[in-house]
Amino acid sequence: MTITHLVTHSGGFHADELLSSVILTRLFPQAELIRTRDKDWVTPSPSKIIYDVGRNYNAEAQIFDHHQRPNPLREDEQPYSSFGLIWAHYGCEYLVAMNVPSNDIESIHGKFDSKFVLPIDLLDNGAMEPSVAGPLSILTLPALLGSLKPVFDDTSETADDDAFMAALPIARSFIEASVGNFAAKARAYSLVLEAIERAGTSPILELPMGMPYRSALDKAGADHMLFVVTPRGDDWTIGGIKLSNETFENRADLPGAWAGLTDEALENACGVKGAKFCHNARFIAVADSREGILEMAALAVAEAQ
Repeated sequence: MTITHLVTHSGGFHADELLSSVILTRLFPQAELIRTRDKDWVTPSPSKIIYDVGRNYNAEAQIFDHHQRPNPLREDEQPYSSFGLIWAHYGCEYLVAMNVPSNDIESIHGKFDSKFVLPIDLLDNGAMEPSVAGPLSILTLPALLGSLKPVFDDTSETADDDAFMAALPIARSFIEASVGNFAAKARAYSLVLEAIERAGTSPILELPMGMPYRSALDKAGADHMLFVVTPRGDDWTIGGIKLSNETFENRADLPGAWAGLTDEALENACGVKGAKFCHNARFIAVADSREGILEMAALAVAEAQ
């Protein structure tokens, strides 16, 4: 039967049902989104998907709430929010709708779940404190989406619904961008592996354009590589490779004598014609040609080793 209504609760909103609405409105664009706690509306029927309300979880009946006891849990016993439930049941369909290649759907579904959906689930259930983000807690996605709620003295009868609908396209942009980034990383993966194979034992990884390379680098075990070279517009860049995604520290820094220099001063410091810029923190430098950047790369490697 055709889905005609997407039903979630009325009143103040949270990230979980807002993000669930992003998934469902993409899959069922003709369905009407209803925010209510009316008993008739939150009673399952084949034409409705009900989420974050109704105090029941029954995928066959198309009702996805998590506030009841016992509450739905993942295989590792971490709690679901409505977002996690909707993603578990509709996430793959959503990725198809987003034109993710079929070979990448399973992988991206899992990565998006662990990196994007699970933190929402944990925060919504109180299984993780916002304080784990430290000074950035006010900048987490749930906090930012929550800031879009109406202020306390907005007395309009439609304030909550108006704010929810205004927040929906903003929430959509975060999900679509995140999925797009995961898909891009999947596309880059094979390109980086090919570049690593071409480089062999060289400590310089040359890529045809700027692209995510970390996962392929780790998969290949290319611990010998120190710098990445890529074209950027009419210029070429050399960048350091971080020790991990959890640090800004690089496997090797560019030479200290280059730090903060530009143009002629940098050319004089490194002896490379066309050298244009080196960041003061020595994690990136620019030259006006491939030949120039490879010459700078060789100098950087010699100093690092």
